[in-house]
Amino acid sequence: MPISPPLNVGVGYGVVLGLGFAFAFGMILTTFVLKRYNAEVQTSEMFSTAGRTVQSGLVASAVVSSWTWAATLLQSSGVAYRYGVSGPFWYASGATVQILLFATLAIELKRKAPNAHTFLEIIRARYGVYAHIVFTVFGLMTNILVTAMLLTGGSAVVTALTGMPTAAACFLLPVGVVMYTIAGGIKATFLTDYVHTVMILIIIFIFAFTAYATNVNLGSPGKVYDLLVQAASSHPVDGNAGGSYLTMRSKEGAIFFVINIVGNFGTVFMDNGYYNKAIAASPVHALPGYVMGGLSWFAIPWLCATTMGLSALALETNDVFPTFPERMANDDVTAGLVLPYASVALLGKGGAVATLLLVFMAVTSASSSEYIAVSSIFTYDIYQTYFNPQASGKMLINMAHAFVVVYAIALAAFSTGLYYIGISMGYLYLMMGVIISSAVLPATLTLMWSKQNLVAVCLSPILGLTCSLIGWLVMAKKEFGNLSVASTGSNNPMLVGNVVALLSPLIFVPVLTYAFGPQNYDWASMAAIRLADDEKIAEAAHVDIELIPGARDAAVGRSEEEVRKLNRAAKIARTLTEFLTIALLVLWPMPMYGTGYIFSKKFFTGWVSVGILWLFCSAFCVGLFPLWEGRHSMARTFRGIVKDLSGKRGAVTGTLREDSEGSTSQEVEESEKTPNVVQKET
Repeated sequence: MPISPPLNVGVGYGVVLGLGFAFAFGMILTTFVLKRYNAEVQTSEMFSTAGRTVQSGLVASAVVSSWTWAATLLQSSGVAYRYGVSGPFWYASGATVQILLFATLAIELKRKAPNAHTFLEIIRARYGVYAHIVFTVFGLMTNILVTAMLLTGGSAVVTALTGMPTAAACFLLPVGVVMYTIAGGIKATFLTDYVHTVMILIIIFIFAFTAYATNVNLGSPGKVYDLLVQAASSHPVDGNAGGSYLTMRSKEGAIFFVINIVGNFGTVFMDNGYYNKAIAASPVHALPGYVMGGLSWFAIPWLCATTMGLSALALETNDVFPTFPERMANDDVTAGLVLPYASVALLGKGGAVATLLLVFMAVTSASSSEYIAVSSIFTYDIYQTYFNPQASGKMLINMAHAFVVVYAIALAAFSTGLYYIGISMGYLYLMMGVIISSAVLPATLTLMWSKQNLVAVCLSPILGLTCSLIGWLVMAKKEFGNLSVASTGSNNPMLVGNVVALLSPLIFVPVLTYAFGPQNYDWASMAAIRLADDEKIAEAAHVDIELIPGARDAAVGRSEEEVRKLNRAAKIARTLTEFLTIALLVLWPMPMYGTGYIFSKKFFTGWVSVGILWLFCSAFCVGLFPLWEGRHSMARTFRGIVKDLSGKRGAVTGTLREDSEGSTSQEVEESEKTPNVVQKET
């Protein structure tokens, strides 16, 4: 049943455009400050890699922000509404392990290809043109699916809450993101990711404490528990133990769990955005950054969905719920409207505004990462590789800016088209693994196994995609007798397609490798990937190239101490990530699933309390810790601003140096004390 939007359409335009321009202005100002006081000139290397000097706290917040899609908040709340307490956990655990396991790949990338800009550069360095083209297609399909999912989910919520036309939302949501991405490159995405993450955490805390402490209709975990028991007696969940919403034993929830795991392997391991963050990280900070980011992210969908999805179930028999006296329509659940409806029921118009801000932050932070990822692919893997191998740094950064704009416009149009043909965020979320997951294993083995050969890496993704499409569509036809959005979007066809996509390369890769002969690769061509030539950009900015963060270390090369630390981190990464994966997928949930345990009121209260405590830990890791790590840079910047305001010249001169721990220190001479000013006052 359609509802009237709780907010005026002007609020929608104000948030989408107003906040977008505010972030853009903030990043333009920040970019100027970083250039003046930290020598962070926007070279092609800085635009794409942030000088490879980002520390673990900022990496963690960027991982959390990039992985907090609109789907993270909307889809997780939808599965909580459908399957009960199991849904949020299956969503969170099924999408956390990929980030944890990716930490191992991030370390291998830092060890074997220290100067790479994109993962596709590594593919080409090892296998040549044909494999490069195959993985460029799969990489772009991944970015297109993720961006479309962000825009379709975000625009649906903006429309539901404000009445803004969906097409307008699809085209306007990216405007501010494009502006600040062009202004600051990947460093801008790291900094705005931090702000977005903090705001998302604050809003989730508001929702949780409202539902479980202060709301007049709920107000405690015990009250929510009682209403969930009533809901199960009125409309029990088919396939759940006792029909209850308060059990981990859920047949449909478990199917979603498998689909979720498979699909998210594709969207992490095939999304150049995650490789970009690994490349941008200081070598010794990649592992802790990804592990902290993964564990911190877990609490966001778990607590958000446990709060909002279950609140929707508890309140839909109350006249404060937007669809009262009817239950939510299945199409509305699939479109991601559980969270906005629950927020309106909990907080009225204030809840609608909070949800609008929440979704805006989720969409824009994740989409900025996608724009940088696609821009890097087009700039380095297509333009420089096939059209202009001798391109200067200035030409590369101009092309990167142009590709950001073109991609944003194209995906806004594509997402609008999906809306008009009835393809929603939920459908894209379930389908993405079918399309892209067949490339996960060959991509991973590119960095992890020296024997995988050219034939295996080229053919196994294509054969896997063919098999997954056949399995997906045949299952839909067999189960429903037709091929439609409804039949192909149901759980069983999606399950077959996703599993076949991820697992079929387990057969294709070894068979093709040993049938045509193993490669026995020595990793030398990866290490030979060169940096872009940014000297002219540095000269135009009147900054010594060695002052730019990361440039001096790249010129000097890697120390034996750094190599030793990376080798040690690789061993730690394998052990730690394997343990955490087993803990989240097996040791924690499976005993409760196997026994069919139905939560008691005390157990449910403890479940919610653990979620809130975990989110506090997340807030420390991605909210406070980055400030502590960056305290020296912030103090230096503040001193420079004070000197400028007092009439002295506070621009940086001297040397920015990265120590063995990856943190940046500065040997600085203030410009008024030295005759050799390498950066002119502006």
